[in-house]
Amino acid sequence: MSMEYEQELSVFDADELLDLLDNKRYADFRHRVNELNPVDVAEFFDELADERQPSVFRLLDKDIAAEIFAELDADVQETLIVAMSDRELRVMLDELFLDDAVDMLEEMPSNVVKRILKNATPETRAQINRFLAYPEDSAGSVMTAEFIELRKSMTCAQAVDTIRRTGVDKETVYVAYVTDPGRHLEGVIRLQDLLFAQPDEILEDMMDTNIVCATTHDDRESVAATISKYDLLALPVVDKEQRLVGIVTVDDAIDVLQEEATADIEMMAAITPTEKAYLKTSVFETFKSRIPWLLLLMISATFTGAIITHYEAALGTWTILTAFMPMLMGTGGNAGSQSSIAIIRSLSLGEIEPRDVFRVLFKEFRVSLICGVVMGVATFAKVLLIDLRLDLSQMLVAVVVSVSLVLTVILAKVIGTVLPLAAKRIGLDPAVMASPFITTLVDALSLMLYFEVASAALGV
Repeated sequence: MSMEYEQELSVFDADELLDLLDNKRYADFRHRVNELNPVDVAEFFDELADERQPSVFRLLDKDIAAEIFAELDADVQETLIVAMSDRELRVMLDELFLDDAVDMLEEMPSNVVKRILKNATPETRAQINRFLAYPEDSAGSVMTAEFIELRKSMTCAQAVDTIRRTGVDKETVYVAYVTDPGRHLEGVIRLQDLLFAQPDEILEDMMDTNIVCATTHDDRESVAATISKYDLLALPVVDKEQRLVGIVTVDDAIDVLQEEATADIEMMAAITPTEKAYLKTSVFETFKSRIPWLLLLMISATFTGAIITHYEAALGTWTILTAFMPMLMGTGGNAGSQSSIAIIRSLSLGEIEPRDVFRVLFKEFRVSLICGVVMGVATFAKVLLIDLRLDLSQMLVAVVVSVSLVLTVILAKVIGTVLPLAAKRIGLDPAVMASPFITTLVDALSLMLYFEVASAALGV
């Protein structure tokens, strides 16, 4: 078979699979699925009608079925589990990697979890319960116990034989871990090194003892960042006695980073994070994730109205001041959002820490000063030439607006810098202190500043 034909076969075509099913060509369907990536087949299952999913899933080879099952959305997994017999469920659990089984259980309702655990082997059940006991955001919750262990006294030939004999059911064979009889981690060795070394070379002489590892209770986001930083295929996870208990693989690290980035984006948009896909989230669930923040921001925005009421006399005398309020509030909100998002992203990447607050603040102050002056000059020209039409008798108004804008930009960027760092320092998610919250706060403060400058300059 030519390489071109093989590549053509691997192209995913949902219509082709549906056509095979509709024409009852089940053997061809099974053969075609075996050629495809499990992720693509999982997407195909998402598009199938719920009542059809179990019967189609039963057509698959059991080893391929487990790979596809691990990629399915939680609601599809639940549909399949409910339709499975106890024997089918036991076969599925035997084929699933342990971390995939744990991830599945975390998404299932309690009655389904009980049935799954009931049909698991005692050993699998004990491992699953141990993994579920770890905190949700810890390395222990995303690690797998399916890794390859070697001994430092082995030769390369013996190590390769061990990998060949035991590696079929492991999460990865590209990296193996050297442990002592007490399972204490002593070294790491790559399959590539084993293949190119002399068969009689001893592992102790070639293993890497400069080990990068995590502990079971380390934050999973920091673990994923470590994998990214050191370009690792897998990161060993040890307990407090330095015994190797699992590994976090790069595919799980990517999932963690994606989930955390999604949660941060939702928090920055004042939405309570959800793990469901957008189209799989009901209208009521979406409403519940948004309304608390909208109500909170609406209530906090009442301070802006109170400030305007307080300076009603000034506005009555100088009604033209009202025209520049939206510009000042919008500019302040945008300036604060720029700083807060930059700081939040730097915190999540580990580029800065709360202890760097003075260095960061000094930098943002200088940036805000330059931005403020440039915008102030542009605003002065715009107000004088366009809004006042060269009415020199009201030039003082242009000065008030320009000075207020400069001070607003500086204030907004300082607030946008300090709040995320302060949130991180006290253990909160910095993403909470993002655009909506900062914009509301800056709106109120920029109006106070604007009216105070106007009162001092215009004598109102």
